[in-house]
Amino acid sequence: MFRSLFFTLVLACVVTTSASAADKLHALIIDGQNNHGAWPKTTFMMKKYLEDTNLFTVDIARSAFTWKGEEWLDKYPLPGVTTTATDKPQSDPNFKPEFSKYDVVISNFGFGAAPWPEETQAAFDKYVSGGGGLVIVHAADNSFGEWDAYNKMIGIGGWGGRNEKHGPYIYLDDKGEVVRDTTAGNGGHHGKQHPFQVVVRDDSHPITKGMPREWLHAQDELYDKLRGPGENMQILATAYASPDHGGSGKHEPMLMTIGYGKGRVFHTPMGHADYSVECVGFIVALQRGTEWAATGKVTQSDIPKDFPTADEVSVRKFD
Repeated sequence: MFRSLFFTLVLACVVTTSASAADKLHALIIDGQNNHGAWPKTTFMMKKYLEDTNLFTVDIARSAFTWKGEEWLDKYPLPGVTTTATDKPQSDPNFKPEFSKYDVVISNFGFGAAPWPEETQAAFDKYVSGGGGLVIVHAADNSFGEWDAYNKMIGIGGWGGRNEKHGPYIYLDDKGEVVRDTTAGNGGHHGKQHPFQVVVRDDSHPITKGMPREWLHAQDELYDKLRGPGENMQILATAYASPDHGGSGKHEPMLMTIGYGKGRVFHTPMGHADYSVECVGFIVALQRGTEWAATGKVTQSDIPKDFPTADEVSVRKFD
């Protein structure tokens, strides 16, 4: 009888553990071609941040070709994935992740990434428009400038040949009103890296609810002059790109959501380097934004005690 009870308890534990894992959201981080040297590390950092919530299981799909990232590859390799450093990124015909297996995809691609195979582009478009979640981090909004569907997914982006033909330059004026500037010009610019203040513009959205009105983000590139269709886009937070640091002098979108078909997209231009991604504000925004993109809601209601204040940066050193 004791033995029977013992095995019953063990089985119950196994079933409970399996059910718990099955109930988690399935996330996929995609990377492999990025002009930012720390991208292999920042991928692993974001993986850990998401897993720390106990809400996600996280896989990584890496393109077979990379460049300007080789210094990190030995420290953050993917088992079974062969990467080749090249001066010029090349399209990878074998990059065909099974997007449909996941609730949300996080892109850590970057400037100059080679176009994906047409089959992969079509599958990705179908996935997001059909209701899949997407998270765009920093230089992922530099990628694929000539891919119309991608530009609609991300709302606004920079570099990659983007200009007024791809959409207006979108920012907020001093009154907090959205400006859609159709003046001719290239999309994408940033001044010198520095810590900068993020201002929450919509504190009712699940991603930003409970955040301080103003919080100081760690050293980062402050993207400005981003352009794009900006359709179904909601700006949740901005940062002032001060001319003192070479910026535009405008209030630039830093946290935003975009609706694409039935899909939900969370986009942040923050996250240039490992020291930028260590910012607690970035971590919380990523965790919340990823859950929202996957489900349309955020269950992470508590703002951590170490969240940055209006005048003090807060970071969690990544081991």
